[in-house]
Amino acid sequence: MSQSNVRSIETPIGALVLAAGAEGLTHCLLQGCPRLPAPRADVQAVPHLDAAERALDAYFAGEKDPWEGLTLMPSGTDFQCEVWRALRRIPYGTTVSYRELARAAGRPRAARAIGQANHHNPLAIIVPCHRVIAADGSLAGYAGGVERKRWLLRHEGAWPN
Repeated sequence: MSQSNVRSIETPIGALVLAAGAEGLTHCLLQGCPRLPAPRADVQAVPHLDAAERALDAYFAGEKDPWEGLTLMPSGTDFQCEVWRALRRIPYGTTVSYRELARAAGRPRAARAIGQANHHNPLAIIVPCHRVIAADGSLAGYAGGVERKRWLLRHEGAWPN
């Protein structure tokens, strides 16, 4: 078993890279993302990586939001963390607009800033930024690409086949 703080796993949408520290999971991003930390030996990260891998396997097998029990430790500004908490409250199988998310985060006039915080979400899928769509109902941008976003929303039953 690897004692690294970084692990790559294969999923239906491509390879995801997980990173953790002693305190919890810090990243879940598509392979090649420039925001990943450098791998280092960290035996205390292994349980967090194992738990995240099990939860992601369950998610891709069809379990709704299997994230309970994961310790998440994303690093960001206070505003970003506030937005990421609001993202976690979006129910499985639903979508919201950037404007609706701004209201839910207590920042009704900050839809653009909300979009930027979404873009910097270090815990893709687990913190479901893919559930945010444009006000006109289109998919809009997604760091992993619109096709992956469409796949995730279809997987959750939130987008027509």
